[in-house]
Amino acid sequence: MKVTLFQIIPIAALVFSVYAVSSPPPVLFAQQQTSNYSFVTAWGSSGRAFGQFSQPFDVATDSAGNVYVTDFTGLANQVQKFTSNGTFLLSWGFLGTGGGGFANPASIGIDPNNNTVYVTDWGNADQAVQKFTSDGGFLELWGSTGLGEGQFITPGGLAVDSQGFVYAGDFGENNNIQKFDSDGNFILSWGSPGSSDGQFTNPADIAIDSQGVVYVVDNGNNRIQKFDNNGNILGKWGTSGSEDGQFSSPSGIAIDSTSGNIFIADRGNDRIQVFDSNGNFITKWGSPGSSDGQFTNPVGVAVGSDGRVYVTDEGNARVQVFSSGGG
Repeated sequence: MKVTLFQIIPIAALVFSVYAVSSPPPVLFAQQQTSNYSFVTAWGSSGRAFGQFSQPFDVATDSAGNVYVTDFTGLANQVQKFTSNGTFLLSWGFLGTGGGGFANPASIGIDPNNNTVYVTDWGNADQAVQKFTSDGGFLELWGSTGLGEGQFITPGGLAVDSQGFVYAGDFGENNNIQKFDSDGNFILSWGSPGSSDGQFTNPADIAIDSQGVVYVVDNGNNRIQKFDNNGNILGKWGTSGSEDGQFSSPSGIAIDSTSGNIFIADRGNDRIQVFDSNGNFITKWGSPGSSDGQFTNPVGVAVGSDGRVYVTDEGNARVQVFSSGGG
């Protein structure tokens, strides 16, 4: 039986200090609207050849419109690069340790200034974050196993802001977000295990808007938390369920750079939900299945500069593409 990522439960928890806020952040509510996103194309199938996947996990786009996909249990071709229409370009990665080797490549983030690619290794905290050129040339790695600064138990979500700072989350017992410069030098961290404001239960993914606001998918608490770039909480939204604005094991997040809207891969509900930057519900699409526009465990989501939305459909071993304009 295949065990998917978010069935993994940390075996211990250690409490760290969390940034204090002077007053509780607002709880944000939802409003309904019919989806205007339509299916454009899809690519991928189960296998080990170029363009195929074992468990496609995360997806990201660069400034040229190329699409990068991580394959969580792939033995080779663990990071694949495609055109926006799914034409295979190149791949890198192998099962192992050292530069370019992964146990389980997980989240992927692209520096918007120079298209440098960062990938977290879920299964090896001793190489938690790896850094590559856009063609897969290895540059450096950092991280070690532990509970201290720059250490991880289960490296998870990752994002890069407009200044080149790298934010990496720990899905494991650290339950925190760490901020590094582009060379892996530790700057700060925030978060601890729990469900209070600023705490996390398995932070799964991270996205950062053009103003430097940091959004974190708090998977185990079925919510999204919003912070400034120093970890001070600004807001939150979401509860457990299947109604608009509710989540079931949310896993991925992306921001449309034009509208500022927030896209969430609501994995347990097999759908994508869209919110404004304050957490107000805008639209949704998706249902369980394998037809166009349906999902079986949507894990990652990305929005290209042209507004196209890319979703890793883990259970169907494919990437699906959607557009609000239908093209």
